[in-house]
Amino acid sequence: GRIPAFVGAAEAADRLAALDTWKRAEVVKANPDRAQLPVRIHALDAGKILYMAVPKLAAERPFYVLDPGALDVPISEAATSAVASRIARTADVDALRPVDVVVCGSVAVNHEGVRLGKGAGYSDIEVALLADAGLLTAQTTIATTIHDVQVVDEPLPHAGHDFTVDVIVTPTTVL
Repeated sequence: GRIPAFVGAAEAADRLAALDTWKRAEVVKANPDRAQLPVRIHALDAGKILYMAVPKLAAERPFYVLDPGALDVPISEAATSAVASRIARTADVDALRPVDVVVCGSVAVNHEGVRLGKGAGYSDIEVALLADAGLLTAQTTIATTIHDVQVVDEPLPHAGHDFTVDVIVTPTTVL
């Protein structure tokens, strides 16, 4: 029921931030889980627009929008889900810009990019909303930051509505 926080999350975020696809990105959508906090900090610190989903998409406008140029709190605070929920404006998909990089949390992922999330399907819905609105393109990279032990060799369940990841970033490697 949770995306696990993991030792080495900051190192995984550093590896992600070193990738060319990240460096070129202007807009990042990241999940609000603690494991991806270093990713969100990297995004805002690099001047990228950051989208995070409102928990359970339970709002008329289901995405938080954080613009690092308009923050009146430190980036390290703004990137937390608790502070973002207080300071970020919310937006519907029709008010969002195209997304260059999506970063999702995972419980496990295999080498084919099939991932398991927390089990409620919200990440899949978020990606589907963005895709249906034309905000994801063939150039959009979908990544996960995860601990090395969460990368598995065996097949994982995958339904037709589940998305796969293009890039797996751990504290020690990029797959």
